[in-house]
Amino acid sequence: MRSVSPVLPVKMSERRGGRERRNRNKRTEPQTLRYLNRQGKHRQPRRDPLPAITALGFKLPTPIQQACVPVGLLGRDLCACAATGTGKTAAFVLPVLERLIYKPRTSQVTRVLILVPTRELGIQVHSVARQLAQFSSITTCLAVGGLDLKSQEAALRAGPDILIATPGRLIDHLHNTPTFELSHIEILILDEADRMLDEYFEEQMKEIIRLCAHNRQTMLFSATMTEEVKELAAVSLNKPIRIFVNSNTDVAPFLRQEFVRIRQNREGDREAVVAALLTRTFQDHVMCFTQTRKQAHRLHILLGLMGLKVGELHGELSQNQRLENLRRFKDDQIDILVATDVAARGLDIDGVKTVINFTMPSTPKHYVHRVGRTARAGKSGRSVSLVGESERRILKEVVKSAKNSVKARVLPPDVILKFRDVITKLEKDVEAVVRLEREEREFAASEAKLSVAQKRLEGTSTADQSRVWFQTQQERKQSRVSKALQEFDLALRGKKKRQKFLQEGKRKEPTAEERAQFEILKAQMFAERAAKRDRRPKRARAMAEEEEPQRKATNQKGGKGGKKSVFDKELTNTSSKALKHYRAGPSFEDRKSLSVSIGSVRVGPQ
Repeated sequence: MRSVSPVLPVKMSERRGGRERRNRNKRTEPQTLRYLNRQGKHRQPRRDPLPAITALGFKLPTPIQQACVPVGLLGRDLCACAATGTGKTAAFVLPVLERLIYKPRTSQVTRVLILVPTRELGIQVHSVARQLAQFSSITTCLAVGGLDLKSQEAALRAGPDILIATPGRLIDHLHNTPTFELSHIEILILDEADRMLDEYFEEQMKEIIRLCAHNRQTMLFSATMTEEVKELAAVSLNKPIRIFVNSNTDVAPFLRQEFVRIRQNREGDREAVVAALLTRTFQDHVMCFTQTRKQAHRLHILLGLMGLKVGELHGELSQNQRLENLRRFKDDQIDILVATDVAARGLDIDGVKTVINFTMPSTPKHYVHRVGRTARAGKSGRSVSLVGESERRILKEVVKSAKNSVKARVLPPDVILKFRDVITKLEKDVEAVVRLEREEREFAASEAKLSVAQKRLEGTSTADQSRVWFQTQQERKQSRVSKALQEFDLALRGKKKRQKFLQEGKRKEPTAEERAQFEILKAQMFAERAAKRDRRPKRARAMAEEEEPQRKATNQKGGKGGKKSVFDKELTNTSSKALKHYRAGPSFEDRKSLSVSIGSVRVGPQ
């Protein structure tokens, strides 16, 4: 016989407790959601980013996401340093979406601005933001160079919630698109800030920050914390929280680093060595980096004539060509992508097995960025770098910082000689291709001029409406020329050598050795400029540097050297507490320790 449990009557206190819990839930629920749920017709399943996170397959947050998302939700300014490929995009997009969803817009304005240095990185950030906002009503807009101006102006007039832009195109829209302004920006995000300052965007960045709303939240993300980035953070951030996951000084743990030595009088063998490596050993999923666009284009023609499936990615291509080549490489339609440093940072390309450096980059930091295109997310990869006698200093720094042993790759001399003969035979074909491309460019330019003239005759031309820029054309040209000449003088050690180099370069076709020397020269220009910046005296700041905690820990550990002077700390500390302490004068303990007399009584040892 089964025992039946008696049904107990519900007490009034339990009923009252349930009612209080329901009322408490109503109070904590956002007011907008409560209103929409009462109306019934606007009811949505979910509006937070969690369904999108599940759809994208995200399971665990990366360290930079785990550290930055809570700070971003608090609305605090943030200065974060983390390597590329660690998930920084989701680290700032997720708190932005969360804040926009639960703070409804009162008018049709843009509330979030994300600045990126390159067009490809902007397209990638825009794609990630759209995927994370796919189950919400948040709208996004992309404004980068190379895309249609009219469609961007129409999208900006609609007032998207999030705008992803490059600095140049954004300033163009600010001065030429009516009704578009940055006075309603609530969140400003600077992604890859060190790269933007490397690309001469410093004046443009300051102009954009000046036009933004003052009571905004600013989040700055950088792979390396250089002196220029610190100055930008001091200008644009307000009492920021500093987060350092890593400073991108180490290569990936599963990366195999190899180096090919180029003898002193054999600089012209670089093209033959690269052709041998790509033909014999590394035949698919390869990225080859060069220092200049001209050399990247030449390698693209040479390897294509050898029968390899190759594409190129650099600044001289149109935006459609750059996107098409990148898409073909991601879809395995081409095996090799020859690129400049445009593709060295920020781009997430799956499946890259090998990275080849035609010349060593200008600094170890740039080397880490280039080889970081492979061995991502715990996968294995390989990098092969060609090193000449003038690049041994960079090689020593890379080997010194390497945690795993590096290898030397040796190619047989007869193989190099064979591919050098092949390249010599293809020189006439390369010249023919270059000549044909030049004629096509001239024909396209003449067609464009003809169409503009026809529109002017018909009275439908808008070319007379010149677009406005925040600098005059003369000021912009003068700043660029002065910086370029400064780099030249640093690399060549004087104006006379620069003039001699330019006169020698006026010959019709440079040899293979001269092309390789020019590649190395471009890297030396940047290295000299970076070294000159490092030699500048640092500015005094109230914000402590990141090296100070390490220095304190070393002093406590060693216990030698006694107490350090805090004069510099007192001099740069401008907080209200420090000012009150300074005005009040030294305390009794300070006077006692300094043996200062108080009145007629002398305190301290007699």
